[in-house]
Amino acid sequence: MTTTSVTIEELRTLIAGVLEAEPEEVTDEAHFAHELDIDSLLMLEISTRVESAFGVPENAVAASGATTVAELHAFLTSQLTPEPPTSPLIRPRPVSDPAVRLFLLHHAGGSHLLYRGWAEHFPKDWELCLLEAPGRGTLQALPLIDDCDRLVDYFHAAIAPLLDRPFGFFGHSMGALIAYQLTRRLLRQGEPLPTWLGVSAYGAARGDADSSPHLMADDELRAWLRSGGGSPPQLLDNDDVWRKFAPVFRTDFKLVDTWTPPRSPELLPVPLTAFTGLHDNLIGEDRLVAWRRLTTDFRGLERYDGGHFYLMEHQPRIAAAIMAAMRSAAP
Repeated sequence: MTTTSVTIEELRTLIAGVLEAEPEEVTDEAHFAHELDIDSLLMLEISTRVESAFGVPENAVAASGATTVAELHAFLTSQLTPEPPTSPLIRPRPVSDPAVRLFLLHHAGGSHLLYRGWAEHFPKDWELCLLEAPGRGTLQALPLIDDCDRLVDYFHAAIAPLLDRPFGFFGHSMGALIAYQLTRRLLRQGEPLPTWLGVSAYGAARGDADSSPHLMADDELRAWLRSGGGSPPQLLDNDDVWRKFAPVFRTDFKLVDTWTPPRSPELLPVPLTAFTGLHDNLIGEDRLVAWRRLTTDFRGLERYDGGHFYLMEHQPRIAAAIMAAMRSAAP
């Protein structure tokens, strides 16, 4: 199990145990081979125990080149960081006893920042819960998830304790797929269902695009992202920045591209509204209207001026539409 810190005394005691010596005999600056008489077999045993005790990767100790306890301690300290946050929930305005919770799910390659500033457009007794996929933001240290079911598992575990009052889902692009799959998961398991489901810029019950962005060459993928808008030029035009963020895009697109729609999907007994930008060149209106086949209560298609990321320019109007939809859908 990974630990978050190691003292030099702990390390000295561990090494002394392998050598069957007293800890004070293992001084901080004593050279392993020359002064402590540690041969290759003993070093292998020490490395294995250190890696097991402190949760560093296999062979990391040998690769570090450390030859004294002090050097090994410095290496381990550089490797061990505080445990990263594991909750994907971000509540920009926590409410102690909310009347409603609205869960917002971001697009592929994005983060909760898509919904920055949204809370101010909703009533004070509404709690907005922004869901962040691993590998970005405060969850940057966590491994990316490239499978739809696994990301649904992750989000489901996080939101399960919060479904004790009326709630809704709104997802944009990849977020719409996850919101749909979360709703299906809740339905199958007999858990509380959302009062309302909003799906934005994502087609119904099939892969979202005929292309497979996660398989595109870098230049092709960057051009495709430019055509969709929403990705800042400094990300797409700067090679160093792109190399940092490309794995996030590719992982998220793989999640979308490899999702297999259900052959005979159950009708969701949940009011559903679709949202689109009038000039979205990545998804046609016919695909959005097709959501009517997947719900017992299709509330229509909301259209806004703009492209695939129309919602960045229409926060107050979209918030008003969400509030109206949830209030009219309330039992």
